[in-house]
Amino acid sequence: MYLDYWQLDAKPFEPGYDARMYYKAAAQQAALHKLRYAIENGRAAGLVAGAAGVGKTLLVESLRQQLGERFQPFVRVVFPQMSDRDLLVYLAEHFGAPSADPPRHTIEESLRRLEYTLGENVQAGRHAVIVVDEAHLLEDSGLLEPLRLLLNLGSVEQPSFTLLLVGQPTLLPMIQRCGPLDERLDIKVLLQPLTAEETAEYVSHRLSAAGASREIFSAEGLDAVYQLSAGLPRRINRLCDLALLVGFANGQHTIDAETLHAIHGELVAVPLAA
Repeated sequence: MYLDYWQLDAKPFEPGYDARMYYKAAAQQAALHKLRYAIENGRAAGLVAGAAGVGKTLLVESLRQQLGERFQPFVRVVFPQMSDRDLLVYLAEHFGAPSADPPRHTIEESLRRLEYTLGENVQAGRHAVIVVDEAHLLEDSGLLEPLRLLLNLGSVEQPSFTLLLVGQPTLLPMIQRCGPLDERLDIKVLLQPLTAEETAEYVSHRLSAAGASREIFSAEGLDAVYQLSAGLPRRINRLCDLALLVGFANGQHTIDAETLHAIHGELVAVPLAA
C-alpha cells in the first residue's frame, strides 16, 4: 500500500527471515559464531535464551542457512508441551526413520528407530541438529529428563546430533535446577536487545535493503524507535511498519518522533481497552 509513496521495492519490516533484510548486530553475530562452533565441532548441546521478540527465531534460521549439507537433518520442535512418547515419535518421523513395526509408537520402538537412523546418518558423514523452541516450557511438560537421556544415543566421543534449547530467560535458572542436563550443555548464549546505535542501523539497513534511496526516519524519529521498542526487533518491525503506513496516509515527507509516539500510544492503548 505504501511502497510507491516511499519509493520502496519491498516491505522492509516484515516478520520472518529474509537474508537481504537480516541485520548483523554484534551480539547476534557473536552468538551465531558460538552456535556454529558447537555444532560444527560435534558438541552435544547448547542453549539460547532471550526476551520475547529479541530475535531468537531469526538467529536459528540464520544458523540453519549457514550450516552446510553435512549438518542434516535439522529438526525443530515448535511445540514442546507434548509427552515423551509423542516427542520421540515426532523426532523419529522427522528424521526419516524406517516405518514402525507393531506395537507402533511405543517409547522403546521410537528409540530403536531413532538410534538406527542417527547411526545411519553418522555413517553417511552427517551430524543432525535438534532445536527445541519455547524450551522454557519443558519443565512443565516433564521433558527435561527425556531430552537428557536422548543425548545418550550415540557415543560420548562422537555425539550423533547437537541439541539446541531455545527459550525465554527463565530457561537459564530452569536448566540450572536440572543439574545433569546443565552439565551436558557445552555453550550458553543470552541474546541482548539492540543498543540505540544498533536500532538506528537496523532500521536504516532494512530500509536500504528494501530499496530506499533517501532518509525516511528523522534522527529524532530513530531515537524514538529505540525508546519505544527497547531495542527488540519484533517491536521495531511492528512500530516502523505502522509508521510507514501512517506517514503515507498523512502525506508526510519523513517519519518523526511525534508520529512514532502517537502510534505507540495506540498500540499500547488498544489492548488495554480490550
